Parts: sequence; C-alpha cells; structure tokens
Amino acid sequence: MKWKGNVPHTYVIVFSIILFAAALTWFIPPGKYVKSTAVVDDKEQTTMTFYYKDQLPATEAAVFKSQPQTWQVFSALFKGFVKQSAIIIFTLMIGGAFWVMNTSKAIDVGIFDFLKFTKRLEHLSIVRKLGVDNIIMVMIMTMFSFFGAVFGMSEETIAFTIILIPLAISMGYDSIVGVGLVYVAAHLGFSGAILNPFTIGIAQGLANIPLFSGIEYRMFSWVIINLVGFAFVLRYAHRVKRNPRSSIMYEEDAYWRKNHSAGPEDVTYYTPKSAWMVFLAIAVALIAFSWFYPQTTIKLGNATLTFWINPVLTFLFILSGILSLRKSVHYFILLLLTYTIVYLIVGVMGYEWYVMEIATLFMVLGVASGAAINKSASDIAKLFVEGVKDILSAAIVIGLAAGIIVTLEEGGVIDTILYGLSMAMGNFGEIASVGTMYLIQTVINIAIPSGSAKAAITMPIMAPFSDLIGVSRQATVMAFQFGDGFTNMITPTSGVLIAVLGVARIPYEKWVKWVWPMILILIVLGFLLLIPTVTMQLNGF
Repeated sequence: MKWKGNVPHTYVIVFSIILFAAALTWFIPPGKYVKSTAVVDDKEQTTMTFYYKDQLPATEAAVFKSQPQTWQVFSALFKGFVKQSAIIIFTLMIGGAFWVMNTSKAIDVGIFDFLKFTKRLEHLSIVRKLGVDNIIMVMIMTMFSFFGAVFGMSEETIAFTIILIPLAISMGYDSIVGVGLVYVAAHLGFSGAILNPFTIGIAQGLANIPLFSGIEYRMFSWVIINLVGFAFVLRYAHRVKRNPRSSIMYEEDAYWRKNHSAGPEDVTYYTPKSAWMVFLAIAVALIAFSWFYPQTTIKLGNATLTFWINPVLTFLFILSGILSLRKSVHYFILLLLTYTIVYLIVGVMGYEWYVMEIATLFMVLGVASGAAINKSASDIAKLFVEGVKDILSAAIVIGLAAGIIVTLEEGGVIDTILYGLSMAMGNFGEIASVGTMYLIQTVINIAIPSGSAKAAITMPIMAPFSDLIGVSRQATVMAFQFGDGFTNMITPTSGVLIAVLGVARIPYEKWVKWVWPMILILIVLGFLLLIPTVTMQLNGF
C-alpha cells in the first residue's frame, strides 16, 4: 500500500536529526582526542591520543565538559544560530542585495542577450552536433569546478546560485540544474582538489609530506570525477528539457518562472543621471584602492603571482563603464555584477577574504544598483528588507542544522565516534585499509563538514597508522580528500548546502531524492581511484 502522508516540514526533519544526535549521547561514552607534539629526526610531529572522559589528563579533564543531552536540544537551536551566524548573515545580506539589483531587471537583460548570443552559435556545425546548451553548461561547470579544486570555493556558491538559477530556468531547465551548474560543480572540484589549501594543504602539512605533492594523479582524478558528475547533471538536464513536467521541482519553480518571465519587450532601456553619479563614485573608490594597493599577490596553491591587477581592473572599469552607460543602466549594473565577481576572486586569492568581506562586496553591489536606477535611500532599504524576508527561511534552516553539531559536541561524543571508527580498521590488506580510511572519512564528514577541522583531527591519527600498514601517506591524504568532498553535497550539517537549497527554494527531501544516486556513484568512484595509489608507482605516492 502506498503511503499517502505528507512529507514533514524541513524544520521538523532537522529537529528530528537533532533528537537522534541527542539519543546517541546517552549510549556513546564521551571522550576526547588530546594533541601533543614531539621532535623526531629534527622534525616536529603532531600526534593525537584518545582518552575516555574518566581517563583524561587532569589539565584536559578540567576543561572538558560533556553530558547526555535532554532539554539541551532546544538550547542547541540557539547555539546553532550563534555557531553559523556568519553564514546566516552572509545569506541574508546576499538575498537583500540581489533583491535590490533584480528590481532593475538587469539580470533579465543579461539573460536575453546571452540567449541571443547562443542562438547565433547554432549555425556552426560542430556546435549543433555537440549542442549549444551542452557546451554552455560544461563551460560553466568546469569554471566552478576549477575554483573548487584550486581555492576551495564553497560559501561563494550561495551568491552565484541566485544568478545561475534564472539562467537555467530561461534555458528551459529547472532550479536543480541551476544548482548543479554552480554548487555541484564547485564541490566536484572540491572533492578532486588539486591545490585546495583548506583541505589538501592542511592535510599534507599534518601528514608531513611535501605541500601539494602528488598533483599529477590528483589532476587525473579531478578530470574523472568531473566527467562522471557533469554527465549526471547533463543527463537530468536533457530529461527536463524534453519534458519540463518531469522535473521534481516543476511546481516549486513557478516562483522562478514568475519572477523571470519578462521578455525583451517588457524592458525599458534608459540611463538616468544617478547612474553616472554612481559610476563616478565607484571609479574614484577604485582609483584610491589602486593607489594604496597597486600590486596584488595572487596565491595559486604553492605558486604566487604578483601583478598590477587593481590599476588594470580600474582602467577597464572606467572604459567599460562609459560604454555600458551609453547603452543602458541595465548593462552598467551587469558590469557592477561582473566586477563584484572578479573582485570576489581577487579578494579570496589575493587578500584572503572570507564571508564578511564577500558579503560586504555584494552589499555595495545592492546599494549601487539601487542608486543607479534612481531609487531613494528609503526605497533601497525597503527593497533590501523585502529580499531579507524572501530568504529568511533559508537562513533559519542553516541555524537549525548547526544544532546537530552542537548536540554532538556538547554530548562529547564526536571524538568517541571517530575513535571507534579508526579502531575498526584492524589488520586489513592495503586496499581494504585505504578503503576503510576512506569510508571513515566519509562517515565523519556527515558529523564534521568542515574540511580543515576534520583534517586537524584525523590526519595526525591516520598518517602514522598508514605507516604501520604499508600505505603511503599520500594515499591517506587522498582518502581524506575524497571522504571530505562527496558527502558535502548531501549532509544536512553542511551550512553551505542548506543555504544554497534555501536560496534555490529546493526542499531538502527533494534534493536528497535527486542527488543520492550521484553521491553513491561518486563514493564508489572514489574507492576505485584510491586503488592505484596502493597498487601502482605514482609520482608523489
């Protein structure tokens, strides 16, 4: 008999997981890994030793607090909001800023022009054979996958999701395809990290192996992971294109179809004086920024490049700004969006910007966009509040989901779970051992979605263990890399995933229904890619 009940609300699902986490704290004994350092062969090595609560050294026992969770499941909700406050504020500011910008219809104008450009490409036989849409989607996904592989793009995908979903809808696809183009692509790159300093860099440093060594095989793995992931997204996209009602998001996507259904004839092209004033103000600010920071050192893995990037970007902005304003304010706002994205990349790779700086950047975009279309300060404020209201439910889910981690942390059981999993490896063969490491990292990622935090906890344990069983430390790092990456796209404890789904208006249960086959395929693929690391002589392994 088919179950006809309603799917629980997302908030109910998340709170149910919190209750399950609280139940675990009653059955799993609390414990903690204690870090210590020692000098071996003139090298400082970090080791992690696990102690149950009643075995902890006095200094650690004095600060270690844990207890089975009961009524604390409710305070965990509050603490979850505090824990993820940066991501929550980031999401609200992005939502408000884009709401102001969308009022100008600039995104719609950009999509119209983009689609006209793609139509002109169809006269090329090779393009017709491969498919214009296929080429476009692969190019977009490759770009975001590269960003994920090189500098660990993750939180930044929240902002790009708002741009890519309207494009996907306009091309005849759905919101899941839009998320696939940016979020999934970036996390495929994150999983097959080439130079990601937040995962590979930290893990290799803790494993005491040369930084970013073994890059050749990781590049090969990145290509294979992308081929499989891209194929999954494209296959689904083609199905939706043939029959839009086959989309699991067809009803929910009515919101996107309604808000981006205007045609070129519905847009009035104009350039008010206020747009020129905004242009002058930004030009002066960029000139000043170029004066104080004439050269920027871009970090790409272990390599660095120092270049006069700010003066060049300032010159190009002034030139393109004049040209865009002579056409219409819509093109000027698209230019502002383009420069926001460019400076996001420059800021992350050159100035180590994070969510605060990126949110500030988009806030400036929103205010500048509103001023450019001659909105008063009060109008801009009202539009911003409307955007915040529109995205508020997504921000709430982020805070609720963080309550899962808070519950496990306050129950003191996260390290115990990790210890139990590491002890399960036993005396396996090389392939089975590296596979078990990979499985453990995959499971741990559900409870600890932060790659850098997980590396700090697990690598001092796994690296020495790999020496005992005859597996290279490089293979252990790759087991961590794959285990850290794939499940980010499904775990409800990932604040970024929950934020992206909230922005995209995709219910978590529908996302799981779509993504779990791909996650399963990728997990199996990850294991297959690990086999050569213990059976072949690979450079750096």
